[in-house]
Amino acid sequence: MIERCVRCSGPAAIVMAFDYRQRLVWLEDLTEPVVPGAGYAFCVQHADRLTPPLGWTLTDRRASVGHLFTSLEVA
Repeated sequence: MIERCVRCSGPAAIVMAFDYRQRLVWLEDLTEPVVPGAGYAFCVQHADRLTPPLGWTLTDRRASVGHLFTSLEVA
Protein backbone atom coordinates (compact mmCIF):
# COMPACT_ATOMS: atom_id res chain seq x y z
CA MET A 1 0.00 0.00 0.00
CA ILE A 2 1.34 3.43 -0.95
CA GLU A 3 1.24 6.06 1.77
CA ARG A 4 -0.41 9.32 0.72
CA CYS A 5 0.40 12.89 1.71
CA VAL A 6 -2.06 14.24 4.26
CA ARG A 7 -2.11 17.60 2.43
CA CYS A 8 -2.44 16.72 -1.26
CA SER A 9 -2.94 12.93 -1.41
CA GLY A 10 0.18 12.57 -3.57
CA PRO A 11 2.73 9.83 -2.89
CA ALA A 12 4.32 10.33 0.54
CA ALA A 13 8.05 10.02 1.19
CA ILE A 14 8.44 11.75 4.56
CA VAL A 15 6.88 11.26 7.97
CA MET A 16 6.41 14.16 10.37
CA ALA A 17 6.20 13.38 14.06
CA PHE A 18 6.18 15.54 17.14
CA ASP A 19 6.56 15.67 20.92
CA TYR A 20 3.97 18.08 22.22
CA ARG A 21 5.46 18.42 25.72
CA GLN A 22 8.96 19.25 24.50
CA ARG A 23 7.74 21.34 21.54
CA LEU A 24 9.71 19.27 19.05
CA VAL A 25 8.83 18.43 15.45
CA TRP A 26 10.94 16.16 13.27
CA LEU A 27 10.96 14.86 9.72
CA GLU A 28 12.20 11.37 8.81
CA ASP A 29 12.31 9.29 5.67
CA LEU A 30 9.23 7.13 5.29
CA THR A 31 10.51 3.55 5.58
CA GLU A 32 7.40 1.76 6.82
CA PRO A 33 3.66 2.45 7.05
CA VAL A 34 2.73 5.33 9.32
CA VAL A 35 1.01 4.20 12.51
CA PRO A 36 -2.10 6.31 13.15
CA GLY A 37 -1.37 8.78 15.92
CA ALA A 38 2.42 8.32 15.65
CA GLY A 39 3.04 10.71 12.76
CA TYR A 40 1.77 12.14 9.50
CA ALA A 41 2.84 11.28 5.96
CA PHE A 42 3.93 14.12 3.65
CA CYS A 43 5.12 14.37 0.08
CA VAL A 44 8.55 15.94 -0.41
CA GLN A 45 7.10 19.30 -1.48
CA HIS A 46 4.94 19.68 1.61
CA ALA A 47 7.67 18.41 3.95
CA ASP A 48 10.11 20.97 2.51
CA ARG A 49 7.64 23.78 3.21
CA LEU A 50 6.75 22.67 6.74
CA THR A 51 7.28 25.29 9.43
CA PRO A 52 6.87 24.47 13.11
CA PRO A 53 4.63 26.46 15.44
CA LEU A 54 6.20 29.53 17.08
CA GLY A 55 8.51 28.41 19.88
CA TRP A 56 8.89 24.86 18.55
CA THR A 57 12.06 23.25 17.17
CA LEU A 58 12.12 21.45 13.81
CA THR A 59 14.75 18.73 13.32
CA ASP A 60 15.26 17.31 9.86
CA ARG A 61 16.40 13.67 10.18
CA ARG A 62 16.03 12.80 6.50
CA ALA A 63 19.00 11.00 4.95
CA SER A 64 19.04 13.07 1.78
CA VAL A 65 18.15 16.65 2.53
CA GLY A 66 18.47 19.25 -0.19
CA HIS A 67 20.30 22.30 1.06
CA LEU A 68 19.04 25.80 0.40
CA PHE A 69 22.59 27.16 0.15
CA THR A 70 25.76 25.44 -1.01
CA SER A 71 29.32 26.60 -0.60
CA LEU A 72 31.12 27.90 -3.66
CA GLU A 73 34.76 27.02 -4.09
CA VAL A 74 36.69 29.92 -5.54
CA ALA A 75 39.57 28.86 -7.77
